[in-house]
Amino acid sequence: MGIFNKFSFIFLVIFLSLSANAEVQRHRFIIQATKVKRLCKTHNTITVNGMFPGPTLEIKNGDTLEVQVVNKARYNVTIHWHGVRQMRTGWADGPEFVTQCPIRPGGSYTYRFTVQGQEGTLWWHAHSSWLRATVYGALIIRPREGKSYPFPKPKRETPILLGEWWDANPIDVVREATRTGAAPNVSDAYTINAQPGDLYKCSSKGTTVVPIDSGETNLLRVINANLNQPLFLKVANHKLTVVGADASYTKPFTTSVLMLGPGQTTDVLIRGDQPPSRYYMAARAYQSAQNAPFDNTTTTAILEYKSASCAAKKCNAPTPIMPSLPAYNDTNTVTAFSQSFRSLERAEVPTDIDESLFFTIGLGLNNCPPNFRKRRCQGPNGTRFTASMNNVSFVLPRNFSLLQAHQQGIPGVFTTDFPANPPLKFDYTGNVSRSLFQPVPGTKLYKLKYGSRVQIVLQDTSIVTPENHPIHLHGYDFYIIAQGFGNFDPKKDTSKFNLVDPPMRNTVGVPVNGWAVIRFVADNPGVWIMHCHLDVHINWGLAMAFLVENGVGELQTIQLPPPDLPIC
Repeated sequence: MGIFNKFSFIFLVIFLSLSANAEVQRHRFIIQATKVKRLCKTHNTITVNGMFPGPTLEIKNGDTLEVQVVNKARYNVTIHWHGVRQMRTGWADGPEFVTQCPIRPGGSYTYRFTVQGQEGTLWWHAHSSWLRATVYGALIIRPREGKSYPFPKPKRETPILLGEWWDANPIDVVREATRTGAAPNVSDAYTINAQPGDLYKCSSKGTTVVPIDSGETNLLRVINANLNQPLFLKVANHKLTVVGADASYTKPFTTSVLMLGPGQTTDVLIRGDQPPSRYYMAARAYQSAQNAPFDNTTTTAILEYKSASCAAKKCNAPTPIMPSLPAYNDTNTVTAFSQSFRSLERAEVPTDIDESLFFTIGLGLNNCPPNFRKRRCQGPNGTRFTASMNNVSFVLPRNFSLLQAHQQGIPGVFTTDFPANPPLKFDYTGNVSRSLFQPVPGTKLYKLKYGSRVQIVLQDTSIVTPENHPIHLHGYDFYIIAQGFGNFDPKKDTSKFNLVDPPMRNTVGVPVNGWAVIRFVADNPGVWIMHCHLDVHINWGLAMAFLVENGVGELQTIQLPPPDLPIC
């Protein structure tokens, strides 16, 4: 056997051994209105297969998913597989008017993609208007056949989906805000696995119960599916050991409190090491924007020891013990928690940087257009709320998706002149001149060569109000190599860079009045949106998109669009 054939044979054996146990998992999602009763009232809520939250999908690393989405609702819909790398399968990523046109009422589309090299907890959600208020579910990726977790196998696993509930139609809420230019109404409740819990009216009966037994170690897969609010989470009298986040393993660390921004996931081990009883798991807001209204309620589930259960015998169950949660504005606790994350192993962080980018992020206020009546300008001082990156307020196209326009060479849909730096340097976190409050609307992309090594400084600004922004990048994981407060200073802040074991994430919380630095290699061709995962902010334009060019050969080129791709 010649040397070339020998190597080809070895490669084939390795490939076949990896793919031998891989499966194709097929599912059908029916998007439909379902009667859901919460807070004493019944709403016609948009759900998947009549379930709220939607179905949990469980796959192995290396498996392929085929999910046919049938839209029987009265709204356009798309589904985004949050955190899935979508290598060369950008057509399956899901953000409306970015990688596809929406699935119209009565239409259907099949998402097809392979999950490769990722393990842990991700999730899926609607990426069209505010449908993700109720259209979401967990996506659990287990190790390949014969492989195990890098921590002792837990006795049981429980997905914990944190959500937000409006005692109204969420689509109506966002449409009203768009009409008036004001901030949308805040939610009426938070939920754990779609249940508000004991502290809300008409909610005790359905409170989520999380089982545990004395001596057990269980895995909680925590997902913040909220639209607009980062949350603290605690379990009374129990410590939590963090072992993963955003489908990447982490060096284990123990904490009494979690904080997740919308979009983020955290895997934690909990041990049944307390007296058998019932303990509240409670979540409430982390609110970093001063003077901004927010939902200040608390959602609860019950961690229940088997021996304390009253299901099989008639008894008076003890009242659950309540944890003390951090203050709503406890940024110190958030900072200590976020700085505890480290990659499990030495990270392959790009060091020679080809693209060094600096993006300011924040809110803004548009002056009332002359043809608008006062009732359409109900933001501060008769303005309309907006938001931007590098002073560009992102506008989605309406007749084509960005990926379709790129792949088919359709002119006039977007430009590739998104600025690498803010057009003006200023004291980002100080007193900002009112002349900088009004950004420029545009559909501007930033072009990246295949394989380029990218660094982005994400700088919060105090325009209108500083705030912790959860920034999510589609199509990529990235390393968070540093975070800090104030204005990023390359002269002194580069000394804080962790190039050894920084955490790998898909959503980074940019600190309030601060900055974060991320790095990744642009090895996935396509059009990938990067946006704030507070949905109110993406509606206002706090987003941009990267156009990553094809490389050389088939394996560095985006696949052709599927025949059933929805047209606009």
